[in-house]
Amino acid sequence: MQQMTAPELAEWLADGGRPQPVLLDVREQWEYETCHIDAALLIPMNSIPARQQELDPDAAIVCICHHGARSFQVAAFLERQGFSNVTNLTGGIDAWARQVDSAMATY
Repeated sequence: MQQMTAPELAEWLADGGRPQPVLLDVREQWEYETCHIDAALLIPMNSIPARQQELDPDAAIVCICHHGARSFQVAAFLERQGFSNVTNLTGGIDAWARQVDSAMATY
């Protein structure tokens, strides 16, 4: 599975010449409401098996959670289901807030 740091994701999102990934936020609703990356799609981890058909198996997907553990598990699950381009955001939204967007709330 691919891994990506918060600064690497920020660089990708800022690159207008590169197709944008699906930002799959697998945290709970209250976590998402506390802070999230713009345009992130919220599908809580426990809903992924039932909702995976909402995702394109060929799309670039970056899985995001609080610190990177849940998103790692979801990314591994999606790969086992045949998704071909899945990346885990190491350090999660916490790393994003600390390394990319210092105005973002942390918890």
